[in-house]
Amino acid sequence: MKPILIFRHWASEGPGYLANVLDRNGLPWRLIAIDAGDPVPDTLEDASALVFMGGPMSVNDAFDWITREVRLIQVAQMAGMPVLGHCLGGQLIAKAMGGTVSHNPVREIGWLPVTQVDNTVAKDWCSGLPFIFDAFHWHGETFSLPAGATLVLSSDHCPHQGFVMGNTLALQFHVEMTEELVRIWATDNSPEIATPSETVQSAETMMVNLSSRIEGLQRTADRFYRRWLQPLVGG
Repeated sequence: MKPILIFRHWASEGPGYLANVLDRNGLPWRLIAIDAGDPVPDTLEDASALVFMGGPMSVNDAFDWITREVRLIQVAQMAGMPVLGHCLGGQLIAKAMGGTVSHNPVREIGWLPVTQVDNTVAKDWCSGLPFIFDAFHWHGETFSLPAGATLVLSSDHCPHQGFVMGNTLALQFHVEMTEELVRIWATDNSPEIATPSETVQSAETMMVNLSSRIEGLQRTADRFYRRWLQPLVGG
């Protein structure tokens, strides 16, 4: 099996729990470290699937790698190859599929609820999950829903939290988190959470019951990742 390519855009925003899932299932993967200067592949010849992680930049920024990743997503989508995006990654998918990315009315940072949308696609992808569950967020922008996409997840402060297009899943929130990543982000990005609000949590609030919150989030991640991997492994 060819490797799953995972695109990292910022040093502290790697695959996290997703790497554990892939290793546990014996699935090969390769990190494309954009932050370290790795080039975006020109073709999909050496990939079985594409994963795009988060980052503090905007998909509207004029970076050459953004243009190249968008083009690669378009090719993968046309080929029916599984594509997965987390936060910035989800926004890259939306942009590639003809959607737009703009400022969300509020920043969402910390543990905030996400709700399933009542449709058959959401029931498929979210099977076994609570109708409302807590997820970890760290974003100030949001994506529109591309033509042909099905909205599967939403929230009060950000209506577009996740959509599906064939074998493509775009998420606005982060299901890949580990305890270590939460602690690193809260420390490295402390100015962003210096003034807590209804949708921006302090570091102290993020850490409350962190182990149990991460356990719950990873159960959620297991469901999404397992469903996303079906075209590759079956089941």
